[in-house]
Amino acid sequence: MKNYFSFCLVILVLASASCQTQPKSVKGATSVNEWTAVIPAAIERVEKEESVWKQELTEEEYYVIREKGTERSFTGDLLDNKKEGLYTCRGCGLPLFASDTKYKSGTGWPSYFQPVKKEFIKEDTDYNLGYARTEVMCAQCDGHLGHVFPDGPKPTGLRYCINSLSLDFVEAKPDAAVSNQE
Repeated sequence: MKNYFSFCLVILVLASASCQTQPKSVKGATSVNEWTAVIPAAIERVEKEESVWKQELTEEEYYVIREKGTERSFTGDLLDNKKEGLYTCRGCGLPLFASDTKYKSGTGWPSYFQPVKKEFIKEDTDYNLGYARTEVMCAQCDGHLGHVFPDGPKPTGLRYCINSLSLDFVEAKPDAAVSNQE
């Protein structure tokens, strides 16, 4: 129950528009308060030379994130992750999806019905398969994430079908104040 309460608190903070200037990454956060405090109010563009991206990413990550590739279905390490936390961009650390928006779509890729903030996701039309699809990218670093489709669950009806290779996961940890109250 305390984990659920803590996670609901995180979602409420994410939903509020009263964020102040924060760091760009949630990776160092160790408590719910620290974790929510690092959700940026706005993005700060991340631009790197392709040679830098190649040094920072594995060959597979580079293929997916920078060359707009797709990992094979049912192979991603985040597909069956059921822990509470945030899914962040592997390229720049921007928080993109909360675990309570993840659901099992049966497609073989992690699926979410909404991003943490709509402005953290950039969309473009992709014709790579010969028909129009809506590609989704990280709005901060332009990293390819996957695609969004209009066949998801309520409340949005959207399915953000995302490559595990495009994401990192930061597990939510309840802070001491919340833990001591129960």
